[in-house]
Amino acid sequence: MDDDKPPRLSKKDVFLNYKIWLSGITGDGMIDETTYRLLIEIGELGSLKAAADVQKISYRKAWGDLEKAEEILGYALTDKQRGGKDGGNSALTPAALRLLEAYHALQQTFDDSVEEAFNAFKAKLKPE
Repeated sequence: MDDDKPPRLSKKDVFLNYKIWLSGITGDGMIDETTYRLLIEIGELGSLKAAADVQKISYRKAWGDLEKAEEILGYALTDKQRGGKDGGNSALTPAALRLLEAYHALQQTFDDSVEEAFNAFKAKLKPE
């Protein structure tokens, strides 16, 4: 018997799914996993268009999501250079880099806490 194989899953297995997003007072989302990934891609690729393509969202949606987040936050997330013969580019602002770092830390804290809580939940489901 191969002890390295993961256990087989069944239809009766229970999994926990959750999402974290930050919002303004109106409830409008400003930073969620999609926006977080979009900002990371902008930082890596130097282009909002390229980042939108990687995320498989339209440039218009990506631009609108960033604009909404900046409006709610009250500061710029990207420094944009308009196109020209060499094309435009985008870079993350120092505030955006701090936001990404803080969001990642928040996500990790939630993941750890939720895993602990879910394991306690599953333990209570086991028959005695």
